[in-house]
Amino acid sequence: MPELRVGDRQWSVASGSNLLDALNQNGVSVPYSCRAGSCHACLVQCVQGQPSDNRPDALSADQREQGWRLACQCQVVEDLQVHAFDPQLDGRPAEIAAVDWLSATVLRLRVIPQRPLRYSAGQHLVLWAGNVARPYSLASLPQEERYLEFHLDCREPGAFSDAARQMRIGDPIRLGELRGGALHYDPDWQIRPLWLMAAGTGLAPLFGVLREALRHNHQGAIRVIHLAHDVDEHYLAKPLQAMADGRENLSIELWTPAELPAALAQLRLVSRQTLALLCGAPDSVDAFARRLYLAGLPRNQLLADVFLPRG
Repeated sequence: MPELRVGDRQWSVASGSNLLDALNQNGVSVPYSCRAGSCHACLVQCVQGQPSDNRPDALSADQREQGWRLACQCQVVEDLQVHAFDPQLDGRPAEIAAVDWLSATVLRLRVIPQRPLRYSAGQHLVLWAGNVARPYSLASLPQEERYLEFHLDCREPGAFSDAARQMRIGDPIRLGELRGGALHYDPDWQIRPLWLMAAGTGLAPLFGVLREALRHNHQGAIRVIHLAHDVDEHYLAKPLQAMADGRENLSIELWTPAELPAALAQLRLVSRQTLALLCGAPDSVDAFARRLYLAGLPRNQLLADVFLPRG
């Protein structure tokens, strides 16, 4: 049986054991969220030995060279010495700049890193509140805003959202791994129709992508669709409408679940050059994607980030 070592602790595990489970079940607390290799909350560094890795493409070549792995995607197949990500040592220091409610369930968190962070609209970042970590998409616009903005869905209780409710301006927070998802804006798209379809706080990264498109003076038609649980949860309705005022190429549509079937049925592509960016919970993204495929959108013109539930 392989030996697993963390610091001065060492124990035997069954060959093929999931690394995340082997650590957490033996008292080494490693946070996780998606268990799918997307969120990067379970990052660990393999100091000696190599695990079997299901997602070698999930990290950069530099990260892999330094031994970093996603514990949820690895199996222990030989003796392994691991350094768990320590937010106090490995994370970037930052402080809370603002905490306020955009709706009854959406909490906006603004964070100022101690050192400027280079990122692109559509990326996401792991936030650490003490030893609790959670990945969130960036809603802020790079090069335009000194803070990093995140929209937290607080409909259900959660370790991080519960901690965020207690945060105050000036409180310290640590930043973990920055990751690029599927969502981004390419200046080469400038004349192509652009559909941005979001469910819930999936609107956060698309809000950044939208503003990036407008900053590049996007010439094609932009259609923004937001699906919310009810009309009061269209939490960016006013700023979106303010952006659309005076822009003939930008339209805003606010949907609720009761309206969803009819609204989807009416979707028609004006151009085969349309690009669609989708973000939200799996069922909503799947519903959007299925309708777009039926409408004739080529699969390589659809980009999606899915907010996976913790499990």
